[in-house]
Amino acid sequence: MPVTVLVGMQWGDEGKGKVVDLLSEDKDIVARYQGGANAGHTVVIDGKKFVLHLIPSGILREGKICVIGSGVVVDPEALMTELEEVKKGGIDVEGRLIISPRAHCILPVHKIQDAANENKSSQQKIGTTGKGIGPTYSDKTARLGIPFFYFNDTAKLTAAVTALLETKNCLFEKFYESGSHSVEQVMEYLNRVAPGILPYIGDTRSLLRDAIIEGKEILCEGAQGTMLDIDYGSYPFVTSSNTISGGACTGLGISPRKVDKVIGVAKAYTTRVGEGPFPTELKDETGALIQEEGNEYGATTGRARRCGWFDTVVARYAVEINGIDEIVLTKLDVLDRLDVIKVCVGYEVDGRKIDRISDDISILERARPVYWEFDGWDEPTAGAQKPEDLPKRARQYVQFLEKSVGAPITIVSTGPGREAVIRL
Repeated sequence: MPVTVLVGMQWGDEGKGKVVDLLSEDKDIVARYQGGANAGHTVVIDGKKFVLHLIPSGILREGKICVIGSGVVVDPEALMTELEEVKKGGIDVEGRLIISPRAHCILPVHKIQDAANENKSSQQKIGTTGKGIGPTYSDKTARLGIPFFYFNDTAKLTAAVTALLETKNCLFEKFYESGSHSVEQVMEYLNRVAPGILPYIGDTRSLLRDAIIEGKEILCEGAQGTMLDIDYGSYPFVTSSNTISGGACTGLGISPRKVDKVIGVAKAYTTRVGEGPFPTELKDETGALIQEEGNEYGATTGRARRCGWFDTVVARYAVEINGIDEIVLTKLDVLDRLDVIKVCVGYEVDGRKIDRISDDISILERARPVYWEFDGWDEPTAGAQKPEDLPKRARQYVQFLEKSVGAPITIVSTGPGREAVIRL
């Protein structure tokens, strides 16, 4: 069974872009299964930085086929901009990117609604990217969305836009107290972007089915991380899709019986963007140092990421819910300058100690972390490529995380470049 699923184990931004690029060297197809342009995957190749939001990172490997599945919501303008940037970087994408006709289209009205909702005083502030992701998924679930197969039928597309705007304009006028939008405006937009999108639309499910039958290697990649999953994350401060490994099956049309391996990606510390509980967050000089050393600023929005110690409670939860077989640990080098390094090994919640996350996710709001302390290694690990290159204390730190989380750490990343990895 040649299908591998790659998932983030924290609140996203774990470095999945680099890991996808690394693993895709031995894959035939890289398939994105959820999310939209609200997540950025950064890959550095020979000093050149590529920031991908929708296109799978496998596009940077010559000859690899890249799929955007039905579980993804696509902003046509963002995709076109991204394609141009990739081409300018010398990457040939001809015949290598295929988008499911079942994937849904993000419209300008979705972005307007996203921003309006965040700014509405009566609504809980989530800290979204404002990219229209949530409203698009909401419309998809309400059967008011615009899948790309509608683009081939003008009558169907016009009827769908008309039905969508009946609901949207009611919201804009009565709830958000802003202007309405016309069918003509939206159709003009769709007619403008369609020529750029349609050449990439294809039968992705059949492509993946045939690839599995032929024994080709498939890597499924998601966006964000486990703790942002709509069903199993820190609700309501989550994204609008299933980021966990099961999302690969629904977002790509692959049977779970065909998945051979699940690989988790975790930072050597923890970060999150936006609002919501974050038990190990550091609001002091140490947190600021990690933020600067790790360049913890969003690839999509540029927002500073909140930083904290590694949380084994969260990581164990990710191993359990995703069925993670092995882990890639990223950004170990960011901790090089710290004299003391802490790891959260449990929580104290309402006077009792716990080491597992239950379905009552509200415990994260009341959790006080219980820490295990390590002496820092005070030696550079940046760019290390062999296990013996790691300082003894760094190796002990990695081994402690591996034992505490319950899955083997097989790769350690020690920098942004392709070559800065250690295979254990």
